[in-house]
Amino acid sequence: MNKLKKRNPHKDKKEQFATAVVANSAGEIFDLDGYAAIGMAGSQLVPLKYSDIIKLPYGSELMMLPDRIPLLYNIASRKIEKLEFNPFGPNEKVFPVAAFNSPGFVITYNCAYQENKDAGLLPLFSYGAVGWHKDGFCSAVHQVDQEKRQDLRFMKKEDVVSGIGRMRKKMPDNRLRGHLEKCALTYSCPAAKNFFLSRFEAPLPTSQTCNANCLGCLSLQKDSPISCSQDRISFTPSVREIVEITLAHFAKVEQAVVSFGQGCEGEPLLAAKVIEPAIRQIRAQTSKGTINLNTNGSLPNVLDQLLVAGLDSIRISINSLSPDCYHTYFRPGGYEFKDVMKSIQLALEKKKHVALNYLNCPGFTDTPGEITALIRFLHEYPSNMIQWRNLNYDPVSYLKAMEPAGPNGKPAGMLNLLNLIKKTFPKIKFGYFNPPCEKFNNDIL
Repeated sequence: MNKLKKRNPHKDKKEQFATAVVANSAGEIFDLDGYAAIGMAGSQLVPLKYSDIIKLPYGSELMMLPDRIPLLYNIASRKIEKLEFNPFGPNEKVFPVAAFNSPGFVITYNCAYQENKDAGLLPLFSYGAVGWHKDGFCSAVHQVDQEKRQDLRFMKKEDVVSGIGRMRKKMPDNRLRGHLEKCALTYSCPAAKNFFLSRFEAPLPTSQTCNANCLGCLSLQKDSPISCSQDRISFTPSVREIVEITLAHFAKVEQAVVSFGQGCEGEPLLAAKVIEPAIRQIRAQTSKGTINLNTNGSLPNVLDQLLVAGLDSIRISINSLSPDCYHTYFRPGGYEFKDVMKSIQLALEKKKHVALNYLNCPGFTDTPGEITALIRFLHEYPSNMIQWRNLNYDPVSYLKAMEPAGPNGKPAGMLNLLNLIKKTFPKIKFGYFNPPCEKFNNDIL
């Protein structure tokens, strides 16, 4: 889907907008002369100017959105139009095109479209606005992390396969190693690839179960018209298997990180019976590396045990600092928003590195109500880092789901939000990836 079929090469050099792109039913993408791409943030529709876009990040994917009609800006009439057919080929039906942007880039506007009445939920991706500018695709994003941890140019398949062969010889009966092979080769998981490439951060999926029922769960969708992105791990690794993977990674990688809590598992706090002794055994054998936990923070007492055992950092997944909006998305079972806050407080008190896995969506995250809640939280819980993550969920359906939790007001813009948080909390670190302990930002604790 990343090739453009040029239809109308004659451009008005005075245009200050990114040119709109659409797709036909065959999946061919082409630009529309005289039309500008539009960014969508809730009910806001904004023609994308040059200042709103950057070159489409390497590794990003373009997607045609079925059952939806593109919303475009007619430059001549200065009006937003719903365009069902190609104006230069009236019998050709057209569809919106969205970008699933590479890691480290925050979407500032979603792709603009109107749903048909029978439109189903979109698959579990994020849907950034995309256009055409200077002979290349462009996207409305802002880079928050420049690290090449998941840059596909450094993850050649032959190198991954070679690493898999080495690890098979090193730990032939390790089931977790076998699971990570499937993640790397079948699902093209960058974290799993990095383990076999002996670089950066290695994943330690452990938990088969979860105590939340997130709208956008990547590994399990119950009674949902959408499918999960990957299969959840079907076994609980043993302590030995976890320790073996970790020590192998720490032995070969400088500033190495291992993380419990992956997209292919449930909530790792529910697997604490193997995680806690594994952490203790790892730390009994080496002080190298960083042991991290990606978690929903639902069980503060259990988390406390892991922190005492030697856990170095936590990353708390959250879509909103408003309890009602949080509950609407996470749909927790057996815990509440206040338990998440207690877990964060425990980690801060123990001087551990705390990051937010902040699932953001333009038109919701950048509204006054959400901004106020985030600022209030950061004053009360001075966390070290915000990992700005694009929410992998149908953006229109997400906003509809959030409406009953209360109106949040007119969007201020994602860039304005980022600038405001950085200005208000200048010591907080922005990023995308879990940092090693050598790069912890602990001076704000």
